[in-house]
Amino acid sequence: MLQYSLRRILGMIPLLFLTSIVVFTLAKFMPGDPFGGEIDPSNTNPEYIEEMREKLGYNDPIHIQYIRWVTNFVQGDFGHSTAHKIPVFDLIVDRLPNTIFLAIVSLIITYIFAFAMGMYSGRRPYTWGDNLIAGYNYVGLAIPSFVAGIIAIYFFSFQLGWFPFAGSVEVGLQPGTWDYYISRMHHVLLPALILGLMGTASYTQFLRNDVIENSRKDFVRTARAKGTSESAIYNKHILRNSMIPLITFLGFDIATLIGGAVITETIFTYPGIGLLFLESVDRRDYAVLMTITMLLSFLTLLGNLIADLLYGIVDPRIRLG
Repeated sequence: MLQYSLRRILGMIPLLFLTSIVVFTLAKFMPGDPFGGEIDPSNTNPEYIEEMREKLGYNDPIHIQYIRWVTNFVQGDFGHSTAHKIPVFDLIVDRLPNTIFLAIVSLIITYIFAFAMGMYSGRRPYTWGDNLIAGYNYVGLAIPSFVAGIIAIYFFSFQLGWFPFAGSVEVGLQPGTWDYYISRMHHVLLPALILGLMGTASYTQFLRNDVIENSRKDFVRTARAKGTSESAIYNKHILRNSMIPLITFLGFDIATLIGGAVITETIFTYPGIGLLFLESVDRRDYAVLMTITMLLSFLTLLGNLIADLLYGIVDPRIRLG
């Protein structure tokens, strides 16, 4: 397991290197110029502009600019945000906890509903309850998250007033107080419900199909022949084998939830990495844009590694050599 993990980690290095080339190249080909955000906008003297371009390295060959960017990036210097006028590292550190909090809450919601509905449908296939859950799954897979988010804001925020429609915490609350944490949970709950319930459909269907398939296998027949109760058969024997695919999905969810939060955070104006990513695209903030893209790429590779490791842990038939 350790040797396999080390090999996979070393294999991530060339992938990240190729990703960095693509990210840097696409950023350079984007319309606009980040240089405009780094100089005094009131000074339009051509000599001043050319002097600053030379000083900041924008006149250097593109491969020299790439090497300088990668070198600084590896050392933890992600550059300076031209839109927010602060280091990118500080900006990421400020926004990332909000996105992680949203991802964790939505993941809990996803697994709670997926296990409940998946086990019910698997134990009672082709019943009215199973058909209703299947209908919900089809609707959940068909409706885009931004449509569901707009509908949720209209009904639960504007009409009923149950949830706030924007922000991550109420203004004026002191961090660390009980009211502060209650407000944070109140603000994150609606976007987390949208993000979590939209992802529940596929998980429910996977679990349902696995429960039905495992219920027909020989070890279940043997358990029934020994007089084991149906509750013990489903909750102990069948569930243990059916949850293997869902557990392995946990690794992929690391990047999927953070990347999928781009739309959800924008709809709810939730100040996280997703909203920051779209803001950086709109405002041509290339340093922030490239940093977030590299972060998502790294999380995707890390998620693949975690998924493979979890598969080897939860399924003793799998040995990672």
